[in-house]
Amino acid sequence: MRRLVDVYPELEVGYTRIALISTDTVMQSHEHRAGLGAQWPFLADPGRIVQKDLNIQEYTDPHHDPMIPHTLVLKAGLEIVKIYNGYWYWGRPSIEELRADVREIRRSISPDWDLAAPGLREAWERGERDRFFPYETSTADLLRASS
Repeated sequence: MRRLVDVYPELEVGYTRIALISTDTVMQSHEHRAGLGAQWPFLADPGRIVQKDLNIQEYTDPHHDPMIPHTLVLKAGLEIVKIYNGYWYWGRPSIEELRADVREIRRSISPDWDLAAPGLREAWERGERDRFFPYETSTADLLRASS
């Protein structure tokens, strides 16, 4: 989690959002977030609604009733692109894997990702700007339009 805290400023620059959901209480979630110095939302689900709705109970520990940790990578429109699922360290995504996932999502929604692609310069010079980042449009509007 510390590495995620460290890389979060890069995620913000790339208009990437993250959130954490745990079975902790609101106070425990707040204390965990503050202790890490995390800048993203920590959502508390002590009633385990998410755990039940997604059927992700860690069934080998009925006493503590935790969730099996999952990392969901989503694109605009909350479309799930990738799921990492693992209770143990190696089942969780590395920062490098998340970076690659987010890069691929951005590439898939940005027709001008590679400005050297055939025809893009000519389209730009003709004034055909529909395949280029709409600089007069907010990123939020761009992401909504791509979903």
